[in-house]
Amino acid sequence: MEIITPILIGVNQEGEVVIIFDKLWDVMREKGVSTYQLREKCSIDSKTVRRLRANDNMETKTLNKLCSALDCRLEDIAEYVPDE
Repeated sequence: MEIITPILIGVNQEGEVVIIFDKLWDVMREKGVSTYQLREKCSIDSKTVRRLRANDNMETKTLNKLCSALDCRLEDIAEYVPDE
């Protein structure tokens, strides 16, 4: 049996990212959490951190780990930016 992990994706018709993770870095700064601590605490690799910085597609299980480790809600670290 194959298990499929859902991916949170936000792309408009032009292929532009519409879900951004800029708030994540603010929350990390407020809580005094470095990317090293985030990788250790969440068990995510540096590739995932790079993908977050690039506002790339992110698996929901990764977002769940981030929210749990930072004791926050999804809307605290991700933002939907509608296309205009």
